[in-house]
Amino acid sequence: MVSDPDFINKLIEKHKITHEVPSSEEIHEWVLQLQKILLPEVTESRLLEREGITEALGQTGIGLKTLLSKTNGCIPEKCDEIVEDFMSALPVIYDVLQSDLEAFYLGDPAAKSTYEIVRAYPGYFAVFIYRIAHQLYTSGVALMPRILSEFAHSKTGIDIHPGAKIGKSFFIDHGTGVVIGETTQVGDHVKIYQGVTLGALSVSKKLAGVKRHPTVGDHTVIYSGATILGGDTVIGNDCIIGGNVWLTTSVPSGTKVYHNAENTFVQKLNKNAHGTSH
Repeated sequence: MVSDPDFINKLIEKHKITHEVPSSEEIHEWVLQLQKILLPEVTESRLLEREGITEALGQTGIGLKTLLSKTNGCIPEKCDEIVEDFMSALPVIYDVLQSDLEAFYLGDPAAKSTYEIVRAYPGYFAVFIYRIAHQLYTSGVALMPRILSEFAHSKTGIDIHPGAKIGKSFFIDHGTGVVIGETTQVGDHVKIYQGVTLGALSVSKKLAGVKRHPTVGDHTVIYSGATILGGDTVIGNDCIIGGNVWLTTSVPSGTKVYHNAENTFVQKLNKNAHGTSH
């Protein structure tokens, strides 16, 4: 039995000053309920009437407000504003998720249906969670977006910071080991493979709030194991970044970057990257 009074007092003080926040399990359950509404492929239940959909969405809003109200420091007026903003954004989030789903289907010859992708593809689950977490992040919600992103990370091995800005029709193939940092910017119709890192050149704490992760243009493909680092690193539109490439400098649009055991090569493509075989 622990009887050290100093140790006990330290724990008491720690409990006093620790911010209140809902349990991770409550947050996970909320987002999974939302997933069932937006993506009925994941559940046996069907909502076939307007009233059922409206009620389910209403419960989502109530659930979000409940989670926010349990967070220390979220005043009621701010909670209401966040919930209203989130619910208003759902139609746009849904449309972007549908564009992502189409990108998964068109980009993977092994995919037999979009139903299969929603049910079985870890990349799509990670993107779904990211889209929800990002909306909350942009509304200034504390901690909950990170809990959501780590939920997806634990399930899929894909680590997308909710602060990253990612365009529509985003496709992560296979996905294990993908890391996308907080200030990353990704354009539309981008496809990345497993083991890709979009990271920072330095992890110094003084760089908090500074753009330290790369920018990736539209219609770019990044193959497995590629590492792209730095806030000033810009990958242009229509590029192909080969497997295991290490990049810390910008690449102009329409460029292929690849390497063998001795060297890294940069070559101008004769046609757009999204017109080449993937």
